[in-house]
Amino acid sequence: MDRKLLDILCCPTSKQPLALLGGPELAAVNRAIAAGAVVRADGSPQSEALAEALVTHDRRTVYRIEDGIPVLLADEALAVAQVADFPR
Repeated sequence: MDRKLLDILCCPTSKQPLALLGGPELAAVNRAIAAGAVVRADGSPQSEALAEALVTHDRRTVYRIEDGIPVLLADEALAVAQVADFPR
């Protein structure tokens, strides 16, 4: 993801800055998705694994990136609390 774009992005609800989700964190989220344990903020299941994602500064919310485009919709956010083994 373009660094300039990443510098200006923020969470649409908390207004916190966002950072790229690292490898161990992404793997933990994808394991929870594969187990069927992850739902979006709107209650719909997240069934597809994430190739890339962004996380809020407080590490509580994840937003997926699809084809290089961040999906910053509050209804489609993923709460990290759903991921039991998310690295802190």
